Amino acid sequence: MTGPFRLAGYGLLVIAAFAAAARVFGPAEDSGSLLAPAAVAAVVAVLLAWAVARSSTQALARLRDATRSIAAGNLDANPPLSGPPGIADVGVAVHDLAEQLRKRTRAVAAADALFAGLIESLTEAIFVSDATGKVIRINRAGRDVFGVTDPVPFAADRLSRVRAVHQALQSALGGTPVGPLEIDVRARHVSLSTRPLPGGGAVLAALDLTPLRRLEAVRRDFVANVSHELRTPLTVVRGFAETLAADDVAPDARREFSEMIRANTARMQRIVDDLLDLSRIESGGWVPQPGPVEIGPVASEVLEQAGAQAGEKNLSLELEITPGAGVVRADRVALTQILSNLVENAIRHTAAGSVTVFAEQASDGTWLGVKDTGQGIPQEHLPRIFERFYRADPGRSRQSGGTGLGLAIVKHLVEAHGGVVAAESHVGRGTTVRAFFPSGGNG
Repeated sequence: MTGPFRLAGYGLLVIAAFAAAARVFGPAEDSGSLLAPAAVAAVVAVLLAWAVARSSTQALARLRDATRSIAAGNLDANPPLSGPPGIADVGVAVHDLAEQLRKRTRAVAAADALFAGLIESLTEAIFVSDATGKVIRINRAGRDVFGVTDPVPFAADRLSRVRAVHQALQSALGGTPVGPLEIDVRARHVSLSTRPLPGGGAVLAALDLTPLRRLEAVRRDFVANVSHELRTPLTVVRGFAETLAADDVAPDARREFSEMIRANTARMQRIVDDLLDLSRIESGGWVPQPGPVEIGPVASEVLEQAGAQAGEKNLSLELEITPGAGVVRADRVALTQILSNLVENAIRHTAAGSVTVFAEQASDGTWLGVKDTGQGIPQEHLPRIFERFYRADPGRSRQSGGTGLGLAIVKHLVEAHGGVVAAESHVGRGTTVRAFFPSGGNG
């Protein structure tokens, strides 16, 4: 028997007790006086039962509403913790259940956030599909590799039109892992792998190998270029050395051959020195020590050293420093090497006219460079002139004594200062190569 009905029963027992007492102990004329209190007790009992029943009904309604809210996902709903016996116990139990659900939901959300963060931090393209082939999760690298912008979930057909991708995914959905296999996707070379998931679905991973393949190509080109650059002077040195070993070489020819050996040996020495400089800069073995450096004295010293080379071509050497650009924050030794390489390169590719060192003030640094009136560089070659051993005109550059490393060294030295290099050129009108040094410098 529930609480309200139990209280009503107690009220009826009170009425019956008063009535029995009136009949047994009281005279007949006093029965009316005993029945009056009994009637009052009955009324009180009924009112009490009604109040308790109403309270219980309201508590049950609140418990019902809170339970429905919790079932709908609102774990912050508060069931009644007080009320008639029994209902309060159920409310406490529902409250404890909701608290446990809140804890587990927070744990699941934290684990999901950690998983999402891990996937997003990967440089490897990752996407997960359900058993129907719909993509339910994809990371940033995956969107970049496959060029996808659709919000998840979306059909796997949106990923790529490459047949190998869909075949690998279908195999994984069927329970058979695939890969790794190398394919081309959107002009990228990727290593593709797929694995089935235990509960259905599949995960696909695609590692972009394009930068690695590019580095491998650069390495192959570098080895080939170094071999070629050294083979030519070595062949010359060996040929003249073998000739000099004969006894019947005329004195004039002997001197000429010796000079050729000396020139080619010096060329090999320059190549090796430049390679060592590049290696030291790239490996971090050299760190610039920037400070305020006056451009005028450094540029004048460089132009003076290049005077003889320019005089052979009747080139005029000029210096232009705009107001406010007289001082740059840089490593003095590195600045000298930068200007020397740029001036020598300009003289080498200029047949007539002038070579000018200039400096211009910018809002956050200084532009320093060299411009010439030489043959110019075709636009298709311009983006690559700072690569090692790259030449727009290989034969002419080698004949003029260039190693193909000067501009690469300039680029690395400037970037070590936190700056950038740029070039502009017009065929037949000359070339301008400039380097930007920020006001703060590097370090």
